[in-house]
Amino acid sequence: MSISWMVGKAQTVLGPVDGEALGVTLPHEHILMDGAALYAPPAASSDKGNSLKPVDWDILSWLRYHPFENVDNLRLLDEELGTREVLCFKAAGGRTVVDQGNNGLGRDVNALARISRVTGLNIIMGSGYYTANSLNPAVFSKSVEEMADEIVRDVTEGVGITGIKAGIIGEVGTSWPMHDFEKKSLLAAVKAQRQTGAPINVHPGRHPDGPMNAARILVDAGADMSRVAFSHIDGRIRTREGRLALAKLGCYIEYDLFGYEGHFPVFPGADPIDLPNDTTRIYELRDLMDEGFLDRLLISHDIVCKNKLVRYGGWGYAHISNYVVPMMLRRGISADVIETIMVKNPRRLMSFV
Repeated sequence: MSISWMVGKAQTVLGPVDGEALGVTLPHEHILMDGAALYAPPAASSDKGNSLKPVDWDILSWLRYHPFENVDNLRLLDEELGTREVLCFKAAGGRTVVDQGNNGLGRDVNALARISRVTGLNIIMGSGYYTANSLNPAVFSKSVEEMADEIVRDVTEGVGITGIKAGIIGEVGTSWPMHDFEKKSLLAAVKAQRQTGAPINVHPGRHPDGPMNAARILVDAGADMSRVAFSHIDGRIRTREGRLALAKLGCYIEYDLFGYEGHFPVFPGADPIDLPNDTTRIYELRDLMDEGFLDRLLISHDIVCKNKLVRYGGWGYAHISNYVVPMMLRRGISADVIETIMVKNPRRLMSFV
């Protein structure tokens, strides 16, 4: 089933637009969000002191290695600042930002619409549920059908009484090991996808098997895997064999941690993750291209922390356009291929079927 008037169009917070209008797209970002659920309290006394400070220049060096150990760092709550930051992306030629915030991440529907009007950027908003630890346990009793109905309403009628509609089901949060509610959330996403033709984005649990574990649930539930993107692959699957196995399911492989390099915090219950640098990301993407998966690749930054913003010395939303693209060109990736990854692939995913 699909929504006839949405076929070939993408759903932005200001209404549907032709897929051709999306242009250069960041498929996984956060402009405004409350990421308190990501907070991992430090053990050492001095680190605890830094964890309680507001983000400012005196702790920026510390935050490079402790980004998730400061609550203020995980809260992107300033609409004016968010507007200035995404304008950097527009100045670099960007046209569309997919804000993957949903239930559990402080989704701010009206603010996203205001930012879209002020900046002239297309902003596509998420729906569904993030990880169980980000949610009020009262929602755990919801049935798959109830959650699916909520998502369908977000997409077809708008969130609450705002009339502002979601354009993607995601990022659907899963943990490691997966919470029972998160499995229901995945199943609800599949039901909603069938009713709307909307794309799905999955946040896999922080484990090398996290993406494939979620993928098996989606496949068994009958998801259209050509309409599913798996986030954070550069922070989950660090083997070539694992990446190829996931890609062979027909889903999108999203390298969305560009700018994050070398060190990734160890979350409670999660194994350490050795992040690649941006150059290694490029070589891994090229390897996937050589294996025939060019049309399944997406790239973004997944900015969730203040210290990743330009205002606080971070790389910001224009990092890929300003710095990664020249790196790709110097390493033999053509402009046409880059356009496929940054324009054609997100356009295909975000356009309803």
